[in-house]
Order: sequence, then structure tokens, then C-alpha cells
Amino acid sequence: MGKKIQPNGRDVHELTKKIKELEENWKRALADYHNLEKRVKDERAAFVDLARVTIIDKFLSVLDDLERASLHLNDQGLALVLTRFRQVIESEGAKEMSVEGKEFDPKTMECLEMEEGPKNKVVKVVTKGYIINDHVLRPAKVNVGKGDQAPSN
Repeated sequence: MGKKIQPNGRDVHELTKKIKELEENWKRALADYHNLEKRVKDERAAFVDLARVTIIDKFLSVLDDLERASLHLNDQGLALVLTRFRQVIESEGAKEMSVEGKEFDPKTMECLEMEEGPKNKVVKVVTKGYIINDHVLRPAKVNVGKGDQAPSN
């Protein structure tokens, strides 16, 4: 049989050092891989959220049109469709902002016009605003009171 080679102390020390170096590199590579997995998962979730928000935003203009049509047509079938449409929008996380009569907030509202009414209060909602996950999806377009009241008769 073959002759066995006995490593000397220096060889053992170098081999041990090399093993530790390779082990540290392997652990670092594994940690980098786990970080990459997490980042890809987070980016994928952010992309899905962005796509969802974009689609909901497009549907909101359709909802506005249907609501305007409903005001003029007074049709029960259209009212049922509107109710279902609102439920779908809400099930995706979008909620209508309640702003009428409240203090004007430039973070969530866009003032279209100043008119007679209580100062800095929303007098009329022209276009509904929506939030999703506590972020403004679409600001409410409103008319705001300028502080003078309409003359009483």
C-alpha cells in the first residue's frame, strides 16, 4: 500500500486557516443570497401594489362617470352595478374620503374654487377622493368656503 503522509504543524495551521476562510466566504455568500431573496420578494410585492393602484385609479374615473349617469337616469339596475363596483374597489383597499364640511387639507384635497361659505371648510365635493393603505390614491377636488356667508333673505 501507499505511504501515508503526515502533515507537519505548519501545514495543519495553513489548512485550518484556509478552511476558516472558505467557511466565512460561504457564510457571507449565503447571507448575500438570503438578502437578495428578501429584496426580490419585497420588489415583487411593491410591483404588484403599484399595478393594483394603477388599475384602481383608472377604474375610479369609470366609477365617476357611472355615478354621474346614475344621477340623471335614476335606474335601479345601474344603482346595483354602482353598489357592486364600489364593493370591488373597496375590497382592493381603496376607500372614499369623507371631506364635505371638513377643514380644507391640501395633503388630501385639491381646491378648484373658492365660494361663499364657512372659511376654509369644504363647501362642495366636485370629484371624490380616495385613499389606499393610508396613502392618497386620488385627492378630492373640492370647492372651499372663503369666509363670507350668502346673504339671508
